[in-house]
Order: sequence, then structure tokens, then C-alpha cells
Amino acid sequence: MQSVAVEEIQQELPILNVENLSVIRSGKIVLKDINLTVHKGEFVGLVGPNGSGKSTLLLAILGVLKAQKGKIDIYGNRPLSRKLYGRIGWVSQAAANLPREVRITVRELVKLGTLNANNMFSWSDNGRSQRVDQAIKMVGLEDVENIDISRLSGGQRQRAVIARALATEAEFILLDEPLVGMDRNARNSLLKLLDQLCHDSGKTILMVSHDLTAIRQTAHRMVFLEEEIRFDGPTETFPDLDELAGLRGIEPVHGEAHSHQHDHSKED
Repeated sequence: MQSVAVEEIQQELPILNVENLSVIRSGKIVLKDINLTVHKGEFVGLVGPNGSGKSTLLLAILGVLKAQKGKIDIYGNRPLSRKLYGRIGWVSQAAANLPREVRITVRELVKLGTLNANNMFSWSDNGRSQRVDQAIKMVGLEDVENIDISRLSGGQRQRAVIARALATEAEFILLDEPLVGMDRNARNSLLKLLDQLCHDSGKTILMVSHDLTAIRQTAHRMVFLEEEIRFDGPTETFPDLDELAGLRGIEPVHGEAHSHQHDHSKED
């Protein structure tokens, strides 16, 4: 009975818990007093203007950037804890932009997701091939698994790098602008895949995107970030452009409020 109770408590714990987080980069406050909780199976869209701290928040969660204040817990552990190995998948903005001279098939790329310090020099398979098969199937790339990734479309390449993250058996997947460079059909297809991963496979997703229109069609929850969290709630209650302008403390001019969807010139 006791073990069952402990298991139920663990299931109720959030996947991610961020408390009073502040991050300073180059002497400037990028994130201020961030509080964010993400539960198992959620698909959370993280949006905001360029330079608002979206990528900074992801890097802090991953442990790449150090917080000046506050704390981050992932499955009850601090970032970079060994207990988190294999549980977090990370897909960066440039993940699908492999150099042209790199010759690697989809299957070979996905298999890289199964490598770690313990098996890198081992001849034993230990179920790695099965994990690769499953990841490729989950993203729907079985027909091109032996094709060089350079020959794939942008949408297919994004699916391949997501499959690499899935091959680690990651339960919590962080994606930074995976929709950039995709046409509408590819975007819709990828968003549908991510939604299915949450519903059918119990994955939890936190995704940064500038494409408000696309992500609002799929994400279960939206977080609008601009140094501070200015909105956090169900997607259907996400404010319109005039309301967003009010949240940002600017005049409700559509061009200003809308501009962050198109300007990719700045870094977060």
C-alpha cells in the first residue's frame, strides 16, 4: 500500500517547477521572478517578442545558464543532475541545419540519440536498435530512414532530430523554434505529431515559437514571456493582439503588437 501511495504522489508532482527565477546576461536582467509549473502530458507554447528571454529560459532549465536567483526542479531534481539523464530531450534552433558535407542517414542520426558514456564503446545493442525503430516510427519517417538527411525537406529534417531526442526515451522535450523555415503543411504536420506525442505517448513538451497562429492551433497552454511572465493559461483564453499590447504596456497598435511574429533578427 505504501509503495502505491508513493507512486501516486510522484505522478502528481510537476515535471518542471520554476520558482522566483531571475537570470542576468551581459549585465542585463533577461528573466525576472519567473514562476512556472509544467505537468505530465502538457503541451506548453512559450511565446513572446524577440529578446524576451524565451531561449534563455530553456537554457536555464537545461542547466546551461546559471540563475542569479530562484530555483529549477525537473522531476524533483536540479538541472544537470545525473538522475535526469535520458529523461530530457532538447531540440535547438539549428538542430536540423546540418552542414552539407555531413553525410548521415536518418537512421544513423537517430541512433546518435542512444549513445551515452556507458555504451559508446560497447558492441552490445542493449535494445538500442529497437529504440531507434520506435522513434523513427513515432515521427513517421520509416520510408526514408536510410536516406541521407541532406536530401530531406525541412519538415522531415525536423522530424528526424525530434526522433533523435525520442530515441533517448526522453519524457520531457524542449524545442526552440522548430517551425522556422517550414511551409504551412510541414508546420501543421509537425504540430500534429507533437500533440500526438503528448496524448498517445505521455510526453511533456515545452516549445518556443514566434508563430502565434500555428502554435495556438495545437498547444494546450500558452505562456507569454517578456522578461516576466505576462500571461499563463489555456490556449483558448490567450489574449488578442490589442490585449497583448496592454499586457506589454504599449499602445494597442496592431503593427507593434504583431511584430514579434516576424522579426527574427535578434537573439533571446
